[in-house]
Amino acid sequence: MGTEVEIRILCRKLVILKKEAGVQWLIGSPFLSSESIVSTLRCLHTLPSDPLSPDLPKESDEIRSLLPRGFEVIGALIVHNKSDVQVEKIAGDAISAVRKFRKTRYGNDSQDRILIGAVLDLNNASGDCDLQFFLSRTGNSANLEKVSTVVHEDQPEKELWQKGCIIRCELPLKLPLYYALNNPKDVEDAYARAIEDVERKLRDPQVAYIIEAQNKPSPGGPQPVILHGTDLELPSVLPKNAFLLETAQESLVKTLTCSCFFSETKDISSFTSVEEDGDKILVSIMFNRSRSNSKPAAPIAEYYPALAEAKLLVVSHKLEVLSYATKDLLLTHMVSKLIIPGLVDQIHSLKNKILPDLMTQHPQLRPYHFIPSGFLHPITVIYELSYGETEMKQVEVRRTLHLRLGLPFDRPLLRIANAINLSSIKDNTRDKSNPRGSSLLKDVHHGIPSSGVSGGHVSLIQGSYEYYHYLQDGFDDSGWGCAYRSLQTIISWFRQQHYTSVDVPSHREIQQTLVEIGDKDPSFVGSREWIGAIELSFVLDKLLGVSCKVINVRSGDELPEKCRELAMHFETQGTPIMIGGGVLAYTLLGVDYNDTSGDCAFLILDPHYTGNDDPKKIVNGGWCGWKKAVDSKGKHFFLHNKFYNLLLPQRPNMV
Repeated sequence: MGTEVEIRILCRKLVILKKEAGVQWLIGSPFLSSESIVSTLRCLHTLPSDPLSPDLPKESDEIRSLLPRGFEVIGALIVHNKSDVQVEKIAGDAISAVRKFRKTRYGNDSQDRILIGAVLDLNNASGDCDLQFFLSRTGNSANLEKVSTVVHEDQPEKELWQKGCIIRCELPLKLPLYYALNNPKDVEDAYARAIEDVERKLRDPQVAYIIEAQNKPSPGGPQPVILHGTDLELPSVLPKNAFLLETAQESLVKTLTCSCFFSETKDISSFTSVEEDGDKILVSIMFNRSRSNSKPAAPIAEYYPALAEAKLLVVSHKLEVLSYATKDLLLTHMVSKLIIPGLVDQIHSLKNKILPDLMTQHPQLRPYHFIPSGFLHPITVIYELSYGETEMKQVEVRRTLHLRLGLPFDRPLLRIANAINLSSIKDNTRDKSNPRGSSLLKDVHHGIPSSGVSGGHVSLIQGSYEYYHYLQDGFDDSGWGCAYRSLQTIISWFRQQHYTSVDVPSHREIQQTLVEIGDKDPSFVGSREWIGAIELSFVLDKLLGVSCKVINVRSGDELPEKCRELAMHFETQGTPIMIGGGVLAYTLLGVDYNDTSGDCAFLILDPHYTGNDDPKKIVNGGWCGWKKAVDSKGKHFFLHNKFYNLLLPQRPNMV
């Protein structure tokens, strides 16, 4: 029996299998203590003969693409409902699964690290406190130690990021593949050879890795460091009997650690996110020869005649890998043990996805990084950009990811709009949800006076939106563009809530969309024709995959009768509503309704405003405010002789 150890839980949610039997992988880091659990992933692939036995090749392949280097599987949790099996037997199965997984994934049998086996019995479980933890110091499932102390860290971010950082490396590749037309299968072999060639180049003695702080260094700040392949201690790729003369400066470079790029003023107590506050290191790769060859060489051109008619296929990859390291890690080890293996992992993941459709579809694959709620570290997902975000094949990919990560199925947490931005160019003047850099007013209804309804219940829009109105962007749509502006406000709501990354369309783009779906003739594009609720529903469906409910009323006098239904919409859906009647359109942000008296008021955002974006002017002028169907002076806001349509966009109940 070794010294007593304790399990340290850093993740917010450990058990994601609450009501069914299954396996979860426990994730840790070689840079943290062996008993620290930072996250958990559900095992999705099991053997048909036993739902508690993982299908290791499939699991290994998928987790390889999800986890950044610097995080790895260190344990397994088995949730079971077997009343006749001893807990030690289940824990032994968990340890055995981890050991086999690590051998499949990392190529070792884990003799050098502690492995964790956890067990939860559904027959007796009432919560996470019923978990039982066991350790194996040798990887042997027959030699287990029961853990008596489990500590849930109050500040897990501090544990992870006070001494740790994110390393980011981008590498665009174009792989030219030649193949004979009479034997198209040759292209698969050519593709495999091209991938192997990239792997060799990453370990070439002449390759240069430029390492720098993510943000541009300030005067006197850390300067970029250049490492060459010969600095990385990769003897398997060096020429036999190679003699490398090392200067004092080169020797010093090999002793540098990640800490030379860390912020000296980092305050982890105010830490908000890795994206905003974490230390980030950027690694760029140069394949050109940055050192002169010790032996003179003349240029050589080689000619390989084609034996048959051939064709060229160029496959493009955009690699972007993230890794996690602590400040005391040598830069040479950072590149050789994290960056290079991470690039190799990602290119093989891309290869596995591209190969089946290499000759037919030319898939457009790109990695994106996410930190969903409850996760401390990034998750990397490779998406096929040929599919729209609402196309069912892409939806199913995200649904599977939500299942693995234990995320809810009614929130768009892994859509591209939610991807974290770790690019080297930082522009704090831009709104993250608006790539065009718009400075439009947001949420102008905040702080407006009360509606005046006595004893009413206020139901409002949920979330943020941008205010679109006449004459914005230097475009004169006065007199005809109010419904277009209402649609733009509605689409901005879906962007602000990260349901989509689609840009808010211009009037012309809206018109073009209606032509493309066959609702309008080509002459409609560029016209000044009005549109109504039905056209708005077509555009929302086409661009965002959003369905809409339409309420029809024969007269403006009937609108108060719909207040109960409108209140229910704001309570359950929370999206802005477009009201169209006659030649006017408004955006509805909420209702104040007294269910007993029937008294009500409508919170109207008016797109007919033509002034500058001054919140006080907009609110004081009544362009955003509460409107009663009939005010105290007997004036009707909604016309009694006009037919009205109300467009109620439905919040997507999908990932």
